Amino acid sequence: MAQANIAASTSAGLRRFAVGDFLREYGVLLIIVLLMIGLSFLSPSFLTPRNLLNILNQSAPLALIAAALTLVIISGGFDLSTGAIFGVASVTAAWLAVNVDPTLGMIAGPVVGVVLGVINGLIITGFNVHSFLATLASSMVYRGIAVLITGGALIPVRMEEFAWLGRGRVGMVNVAVILLAIFTIIMMVLLNRTTFGRRVIAVGGNEEAAILSGVRTNLVKISAFGLTGFAAGLAGIIAVSRISMGQPQAGVGMELEAIAAVILGGTSIYGGAGAVWRSIAGVLLLALIGNGFNILNVNPFYKDLTTGVIIVVAVALSAGKKRR
Repeated sequence: MAQANIAASTSAGLRRFAVGDFLREYGVLLIIVLLMIGLSFLSPSFLTPRNLLNILNQSAPLALIAAALTLVIISGGFDLSTGAIFGVASVTAAWLAVNVDPTLGMIAGPVVGVVLGVINGLIITGFNVHSFLATLASSMVYRGIAVLITGGALIPVRMEEFAWLGRGRVGMVNVAVILLAIFTIIMMVLLNRTTFGRRVIAVGGNEEAAILSGVRTNLVKISAFGLTGFAAGLAGIIAVSRISMGQPQAGVGMELEAIAAVILGGTSIYGGAGAVWRSIAGVLLLALIGNGFNILNVNPFYKDLTTGVIIVVAVALSAGKKRR
């Protein structure tokens, strides 16, 4: 009898763990499906190709940042400077496009992003400062640089050679969406199929063990922040190309949205586990919530409330897994 009770208890425990793991792995997809079904019944205009493609296009800059930010968080870090890097890259690209050459402006955006991201990594590893504090401080510096570049003014960029990146299409699909798909695949391969990806996971899972195993943890962290900077820079030039305007305050609050999307996607806030595709799903979930509430003309307060509740649940699931 005792053995039967133990077996039954063990079986029930395994089932609970299996359900919990399933929800952490695919919960964001389930919420997206349920949300799409509900909104399609509430609004006939929601589940149309035009609206869905518009959601993807509008979400592309944030999704680019979230895809790269996933590697930073998996490695045990945080990056609160992505919004500021987005702003610096966008005004740099706009200034160069207007005063020098549009193509040079497009190239400069991601390059500036990489440089600023690497600087973040060097500060964190060189001075042994927590990434939260280091990137919070650097975001203020970077935002100041954006203001210095523009003098606090807007930079209009009305050039066809620059507009194609944010407004161009291949068939019905925007160029920005195609770039997002390519970048997401690259990040997934990098994380799941390369030595670098395994080292990112190792550093986030147990940094001391990674050091003892010969992993150059500082280089891994610097590289992860550099990739996130690149993504923020690329997102910045897409945004400038789309609205034909460089502005120093561009990207304010974007870093928090990106972190929220990554956490919604089930990436552990403690590091060591996560997936790029789930972060993209997290971005789409945030976008669907916003789009659905706009279509239904609901008070924006309820959108923020709903988003906040979902994030709390995602963090709770992540914390529960860590305790086990």
